[in-house]
Amino acid sequence: MDVFQKCQEYELAESLRRAGLYNYFRSIESAQDPVVTIDGRRVVMLGSNNYLGLANHPEVKQAAIRAIERYGTGCAGSRLLNGTLDLHVELEDRLASFMQREAALTFATGFQVNLGVLSCLLGRQDVVFLDSLDHACIIDGARLGFAKMVKFKHNDMADLERKLALTADDVGKLIVVDGVFSMEGDVCKLPDLVRLKRQYGARLMVDDAHGLGVLGKHGRGTAEHFGLDADVDLIMGTFSKSLAAAGGFIAGDRYIVDFIRHHARAQIFSAAPPPALAAAVLAALDIVIREPERRAQLWENTRYMQHELESLGFDTGGSETPVIPMVVGDDRTVFSMVSRLHEDGVFVNPVITPAVPPGRAMIRTSYMATHSRAHLDEALDALKRIGREAGVIH
Repeated sequence: MDVFQKCQEYELAESLRRAGLYNYFRSIESAQDPVVTIDGRRVVMLGSNNYLGLANHPEVKQAAIRAIERYGTGCAGSRLLNGTLDLHVELEDRLASFMQREAALTFATGFQVNLGVLSCLLGRQDVVFLDSLDHACIIDGARLGFAKMVKFKHNDMADLERKLALTADDVGKLIVVDGVFSMEGDVCKLPDLVRLKRQYGARLMVDDAHGLGVLGKHGRGTAEHFGLDADVDLIMGTFSKSLAAAGGFIAGDRYIVDFIRHHARAQIFSAAPPPALAAAVLAALDIVIREPERRAQLWENTRYMQHELESLGFDTGGSETPVIPMVVGDDRTVFSMVSRLHEDGVFVNPVITPAVPPGRAMIRTSYMATHSRAHLDEALDALKRIGREAGVIH
């Protein structure tokens, strides 16, 4: 048996290329704005997580440029040894203050946050409870730990309670959920999760990658949205959505974060985030705090698109956020529709199994504060036409 045999036998990507339906790794030639350039053509972007429109903001770009001029392009080592800059310390202090937590720790990528945090916290005497639709990095982080992993049905609190009740009292229990589920756009049932956490002596971690900057009066995410900031033990956030860069962080009590700082292999054995990245996030955080009107505009755009898509007959799958899917069902129909929309100047994302359950293939759209009504109406015209062509709406 050749270890590369599986690679030779993998045919899906090539078959989609031959059919002209390959919709991944599209090369964008411009910034992540409401309109992007692909192959020299203008395309309305409905596939970006740049929720507040800060990825091309002049202040954010200038902050990154100034950091490069002062510190260079990289840190040439890990945070543990030679890679910690005063910028990293400032960013972590600012994040802790913004999130109203005692401490925060940054990682080079959002994926590494969950990989590092969960693998170092979960021991052989622990049980971790995961929503069945949790992000892949949560699942991978739990797998790297030594805890028993228990999945419960998506947002099904009765199923979670049954599984908590069957777990011995003398083991450590950690519930880990997405705040906003990244494909479906729905929100975790945080009040019920907090109730079950208390009842069964568990701890609670929320991955708020898609909630940070979007939910809550000040943009602190899902916990603030529900008024339950003090009841969530750990909050994970990313910089690649609302905060205009790349990377991520964990925030919580100082003693927990300090343990993670000295035990998370994904942080200890990775190069420090580049100076430009840290500076860009600091600038973006300033704008999030200073300009709440961006969040208000994002929600106005979200409500408009939700109403219009549902009026056309699309199944938006119960989305409650700026992530709005259109459930199609069949994988190949999704690829065909995404290709047709691309031809008509609209960028959307195909989502198929295993990212969603079989038969729930969908087109994922997401919205920005900087989308104008004209951008949205242009996209709606194409979605209406191609949805009817495909027989998804009538």
